[in-house]
Amino acid sequence: MSRRAPSQALVFAAAVLGIAIFSSMDAVMKVLTLQIGAFTTLFWRTMAGIVFTGAIYLPARKGWPSRPVMRVHLIRGAVSAVMAVTFFWGLAKIPMAQAIALAFIAPLLALFGAAFVLKERIPPRAVIASLIAFGGVGVIMLGQAATAPSPDQFRGTIAVLLSAMCYAYNIVLMRQQALVAGPSEVAFFQSVIVGVIFACFAPFFAAVPDMRHAPAIVLAAALATVSLLILAWAYARGEANYLAPTEYTGFIWAALWGWVVFHEPVAPYTLTGTAMIIAGCLVAARKRDVENVEAAF
Repeated sequence: MSRRAPSQALVFAAAVLGIAIFSSMDAVMKVLTLQIGAFTTLFWRTMAGIVFTGAIYLPARKGWPSRPVMRVHLIRGAVSAVMAVTFFWGLAKIPMAQAIALAFIAPLLALFGAAFVLKERIPPRAVIASLIAFGGVGVIMLGQAATAPSPDQFRGTIAVLLSAMCYAYNIVLMRQQALVAGPSEVAFFQSVIVGVIFACFAPFFAAVPDMRHAPAIVLAAALATVSLLILAWAYARGEANYLAPTEYTGFIWAALWGWVVFHEPVAPYTLTGTAMIIAGCLVAARKRDVENVEAAF
């Protein structure tokens, strides 16, 4: 007897949860980056992540991935390494909410990347949902344009935009990878491949942090691992163009943690933009529910 596939509403909710956990990890990473530097933080978090994901994947594995599957793991690992370094370096220089808002060009680009790479159809409602959410990002940026950025903030902005371009490709790869590998395999090989890449540069850019930073590094690795597992599960059961708008919910958490942890104020423009982001996600979620009802008849 075959198992019943989870509802698309549940898959969408899982993706939202994965983004919430990942955004919370961003806050921990920003604290560490400000204290010990971006590369050192990423290197040691990745090393801890290898331990976590290895403990989950290795005891239950039934064999090593085939060459085509390993190729997908390698490509996503390389893209993720560049994405992570540029994002967290930029995150240390600009507010969390602004960094996440800039990164929101990624889901919009991913819609068209999914069509090109995965040959997925782009439903009109999915495009409308992303445009509404992206409009919310525009409102936020309009409010931030009132303050002239410093040279450091400008460099941070460019780094985050570069990271967003990598993340757009990463979203497509996430779907591609999830179709050929289980969540634990995805999480393990991403950690290992990124770790190997970082290890090549560690002698030049990484330092051994004080032990007082160890709990935060372990927490960041645990949050990253859980998020990877949840997102891999969701992307194996939902199309990238359907789940991409869930990325916009990360702004809500970025604004919250930015305010609570770093005392970064949330402007009225930010609140308006957030409302538009939520509206876009609701439109995307409603799309699949309507299709499921129509299919039943």
